Amino acid sequence: MHRFFQNRPPRPPSAIGHLLLLVTLIVTLHLGAPEALAHAVTEGDKGYIQEISGVNLLPFMYLGAKHMMTGYDHLLFLFGVIFFLYRLSHIGLYVSLFALGHSTTMILGVYFNLGINSFLIDAIIGLSVVYKALDNLGAYRRWLGFQPDTRVATLVFGLFHGFGLATKILEYNISPDGLVPNLLAFNVGVEIGQLLALTVILIGMGCWRRTPSFARNAYTANVAMMSAGFVLVGMQLTGYFVS
Repeated sequence: MHRFFQNRPPRPPSAIGHLLLLVTLIVTLHLGAPEALAHAVTEGDKGYIQEISGVNLLPFMYLGAKHMMTGYDHLLFLFGVIFFLYRLSHIGLYVSLFALGHSTTMILGVYFNLGINSFLIDAIIGLSVVYKALDNLGAYRRWLGFQPDTRVATLVFGLFHGFGLATKILEYNISPDGLVPNLLAFNVGVEIGQLLALTVILIGMGCWRRTPSFARNAYTANVAMMSAGFVLVGMQLTGYFVS
């Protein structure tokens, strides 16, 4: 996956590279809003969920899709995972491992009420973005002398992302009546949102890879992604210590 960077000296950031970095940091600063720092639920959604009980499949599917489509930390990690994947079979494998991980811990975390501090779990999710960016840059082979199994890493970080989803659902204080069907519906919504987001990312990546800009700016894009991950970690740890 990292042959792209082997024996290639880092290119200085071009104007497009600076733009990529700027856009990434702007998105990250958007995440720095108080509601993002707390990994909070919007008041409208929270009020609606608290008022209903029983099996409500469509509302929970909507909430799951909405969370994934607006979860920039999840999308950044997903972007890093498929950055150097060209075959659909490889993309399907890694996305399936990620989905398996976050589905497992999301359902078990909510069912057994295994809440984790939202600041800490979001900081770990930020670290997953940093890890994947360094992986794409081939840093581990240079530092450690070998390449860690990216499939295992994707699954493990998927487990942490799932705890982030579970933390969000627990904030809804949903009724135990119909809990399991509603959880499954939320998970289906998450997968639908992930597929929609992945489709957009793949279309954009496919167009970008056909241009000379990809070779010039792939290094810069991953540095920008790593920087965004570090900013996310810093924001979440700040929120943890001041809350």
